[in-house]
Amino acid sequence: MRHRKTGRYLGRNTKHRRALFRNLVTSLLEHERIETTEAKAKEVRGFAERMITLGKAGTLNDRRRALSFIRKKEVVSKLFDDVAGRFHARQGGYTRIIPTRRRPGDAAEMVALELVERRESTSQEKPTSQPAKTQEE
Repeated sequence: MRHRKTGRYLGRNTKHRRALFRNLVTSLLEHERIETTEAKAKEVRGFAERMITLGKAGTLNDRRRALSFIRKKEVVSKLFDDVAGRFHARQGGYTRIIPTRRRPGDAAEMVALELVERRESTSQEKPTSQPAKTQEE
């Protein structure tokens, strides 16, 4: 019987699965949007929401707990300084899953996992196709 056994194994052993979750959460908080399979996104969502909740509390112990899970110090700083402030009034539900496509190789359902209130990056903006013309007389 499978009583009280939660989570998906994802075809990995425990250490590999934990490393995968840590890497995905780090990437999500760094880029604020990642594309992954639906099963991975549903598993990672809980870890990401837990990290944002730690960031909202903002104590030294919470920062150390986040550092023990997130791989980059810069991402932890971003979490506590920027991301947690955006979600200060929200009681949960910091992420959303949006279906995007089917992966060509194995037809796996791909989804975008993103923060609900994410900042649009200026590098993603498309430049205008033609520069403004000046009048020459």
